[in-house]
Amino acid sequence: MKIKQWILEISAYLAALLFLYTAASKLADLAKFQHQLNNQVFGNQYTPFLTYAIPLSELAVTILLVWPKIRVYGFAVFTCMMAAFTLYVALVTANYFDRIPCGCATAFEHLSWSWHLAINIFFTLLGGGGLILQLIENKTRVQAGASKYSLREDQEKAENLQKRVSTS
Repeated sequence: MKIKQWILEISAYLAALLFLYTAASKLADLAKFQHQLNNQVFGNQYTPFLTYAIPLSELAVTILLVWPKIRVYGFAVFTCMMAAFTLYVALVTANYFDRIPCGCATAFEHLSWSWHLAINIFFTLLGGGGLILQLIENKTRVQAGASKYSLREDQEKAENLQKRVSTS
């Protein structure tokens, strides 16, 4: 296995493990997660939706990341979600809001907001790097497939031409 493939696999499984762990933590104690969402700076009217939407989205992304044929979509959604989470944590760290909300990510609730930001930046970059590598890998596969197809097509044309020449 090439080094690029190893990096892709490790990146995908690290991202998947993060989302699997955070989703499981949230789903294991929905009441606690709902309480944490109510303590965020956005309105409580979104809590019923977000209580289920966030962990179920994380589980869906986990499936996308471990399924090689559709992994590129997993990396894309993972990177977007992590970028959104990272932006939110960056705003909290920069004291953008009137108050500092509780640490919502159940997996990292005991970390400072600065550490939370550092971890989010790491995983956002991991997802972005994985997405770029996966796109390159997919393009390489498509080009290799196209090359095989055009080579086979060229061989068939040459054989047909040779048959026509030999029969004339």
